[in-house]
Amino acid sequence: MSENQPLWALVFLTSLFCSACSQGTRFVHSAALDADGRYSIKWGFDESTITFEVEVETRGYIGFGLSPTGAMSSSDIVIGGVLSGSPYLQDYYTDSNRKVHKDALQSYQLLYGRENDTHTVLAFSRNLQTCDDNDQIITGSTVRVIWAFHEEDVGMSGPVYHGTNRGRKSLRLLNPGTSSSIPAGTAFFDLQNEEVPVPHKDTTYWCQIFKFPELKKKHHIIRIEPMIQKGHENLVHHILLYQCDSDLNESEINRGHECYHPNMPDSFFTCETVLFAWAIGGEGFTYPPHVGMSIGTSIDPVYVQMEIHFDNPSIQRGIVDSSGLRLYYSPSLRRYDAGVIETGVWVSLYHMLPPGMQDYITEGHCTQECLQESLDSEMPSGIHVFAVLLHAHLAGRAIRARHFRQQVELQPLASDDQFDFNFQEFQPLSHERTILPGDSLITECRYNTKGRMNMTWGGLSTRDEMCLSYLLYYPRVNLARCESLPEITGQLKFIGVKEIQEPVTTWPFVIKSPKKYSNLSFTEAMDKYKWTRKRGKAFNDLVRKLPMNVRCSKIGKDEWSIQGVIISPPELKSEQTSTAVVACSNVSECLQCGRSLALLLTACLLLILQTCLYL
Repeated sequence: MSENQPLWALVFLTSLFCSACSQGTRFVHSAALDADGRYSIKWGFDESTITFEVEVETRGYIGFGLSPTGAMSSSDIVIGGVLSGSPYLQDYYTDSNRKVHKDALQSYQLLYGRENDTHTVLAFSRNLQTCDDNDQIITGSTVRVIWAFHEEDVGMSGPVYHGTNRGRKSLRLLNPGTSSSIPAGTAFFDLQNEEVPVPHKDTTYWCQIFKFPELKKKHHIIRIEPMIQKGHENLVHHILLYQCDSDLNESEINRGHECYHPNMPDSFFTCETVLFAWAIGGEGFTYPPHVGMSIGTSIDPVYVQMEIHFDNPSIQRGIVDSSGLRLYYSPSLRRYDAGVIETGVWVSLYHMLPPGMQDYITEGHCTQECLQESLDSEMPSGIHVFAVLLHAHLAGRAIRARHFRQQVELQPLASDDQFDFNFQEFQPLSHERTILPGDSLITECRYNTKGRMNMTWGGLSTRDEMCLSYLLYYPRVNLARCESLPEITGQLKFIGVKEIQEPVTTWPFVIKSPKKYSNLSFTEAMDKYKWTRKRGKAFNDLVRKLPMNVRCSKIGKDEWSIQGVIISPPELKSEQTSTAVVACSNVSECLQCGRSLALLLTACLLLILQTCLYL
C-alpha cells in the first residue's frame, strides 16, 4: 500500500459521508431576510432537528439568531464564516443587556461552509429542543429570526459590531412544505389598485369592485399571490377578497371608495362573503392539488370586492398605491371546490379589553348549533380544513383555533403562541382536519394591554382588536361566518350600569343610570370605570361565561335559523395542553447522550476506515 493510500481512503470516506449527509438534507423552505436579497436562508426539518443553509453577500462573518421579541436581548445566536478556506461556527447567546456570551453548550452543528469572491455559505443544524436554557425552543409558532453580517471574520476578541448590516423577520420554521410551483403558462388575472391616494391618517380601508373574467366553462383558481408595490411592504397590512351579489350594477366595476365610510355606495355592502385573506408578512398561497377555488359557474363569484387595509401610523402624506392580488386559474379541474369560513368573535364594540392587562383572553365560538344546522343540511359527512389564517391586531400575543367534538377537545386546528401582528398568513395543516355536524370551534386570543390607558374596542383599526380565524376547506358549503359575541348587558352590569336611555337613537347608545354614568355613551362609561388588574381579571372571567349572540350566516345576506339566538357557552370536558418537542429531564442527560452518539459515530468511521486500509 502506498503512503498516499490512507489519505485517499480518508478523503473518499469523508466525501462519501458528507454526500450522505447532504442527501439527507432537504430544504423545503426558503426566504430572503432583507429587502435587497443580500441575506437568504433555506431550511428543512424532521421530528427532532432542523437544518439551515445561509447565503450572505459577505466574505466576513455571518450572524443568525432566534429572538423572543425580534430584538437583540435574550436571543439565541450562532456566528460563523469561512477563514483561510476553513469554515467555523460558534453558538452564542445574549443576556437582557444585549451582551454577547459564548454558550457553554454548543448546540449548533456545522455541516459545511464555503465562500467565493462575493458570498459566504454556511450550513448547520440543531435540535428543535436543545435542553439549553440559553437556546430558543423551535415550535410551530411564529419565530422571530434576527440576522447580521460583517465584512471581517471573527477575531481573537470576538465578533466586531455589525453596524447597520442587521435586521429581523418573522417566520414559521415548522410549516409543512407546500409547493408554490404551478404549471408553466398558467393563465392569470390581476386585481390591482390604480394609483390610489392613501389618506393621511393612521388607518384606511380601501375597497374596490372588480369583475372576474367571463369564462365559458368552469375553471379553478389554483394560486393567489400578493402584488405589493415596492416600498409599501409596511403600508399594506392586509388584503381581503369578498364575493359580491351577482346582480351588481356593472357601473360599479373598478370603482374604488373608502370602506365603511358613510358615503360608501350601497352596492359595496353586498360584498360579505370572504373568498381569500392575505396579511402582512405572508406570501402567496397555492391550493392543494385536489382543491381549487371555483369560477365560471352560476354559483361562483362574478363580482368581487378587494379590501386593502393601509396602516399609516406616521400619517404620511402624498402616498399613492398600486398594490393588489394576482390569481392563477386553470381549466384543468381539481376534485373539490374550496370555501372559506370566518370564525371567531363577531367584530363589534361589544368585544372589549380593559387597559393594563398582561394576559386577557377572548373566546369566539363557532357553535355546535351553527355547525349542526348548516352541515346537516349541506354536507352531513363533514368538511375538510386544509389551511387556517389566525388574525388579530396590535394587542394580540397568542391565538388558537380550538376544535371540540361532543364537547371533548381535540388537537387545535392551528395555534401561534408567539403571534406577530406583522406576520399573518394561511398556515397549511400537516394533516387535513374533518369538521363534522355538531362539532364546535373556539378561536381563543390572548392580548396584552399593559401600555394602554383606555379600553380597547373590537373594530377595524389596528389600534382596535379582532379575534378571527379563517378556515380554508372543502367541499364548499353555504356557510360564510360562524361567530359569537358576548351579551352587552352583563358587561355593563359589571361596572354598575343599571339602565340605558330608550329608545336607542344613537350609537354607541347612552347610559341613563346610575348618575355617575348618566348621559355618557357606554364606551365612555367603560373608560370612566377605574380599572385595575384585579378588576380586569374578574371582568375577563365574567365575560367568558356570559350568554352569547350567535352569528351563523350563509353566503350573501341569508342566514341560518340559529343566527341571532342567545345561548350559553358550552361546558367543556377537557382541554388540550401544549407539550414540549422533547422532554428534558436535565441538561447533563442530553450532553451525555450527545457525547455517546459522537463517540459511536467516530468509532464506526474509524472501523470502516481501518477495514478499507487493510483490504
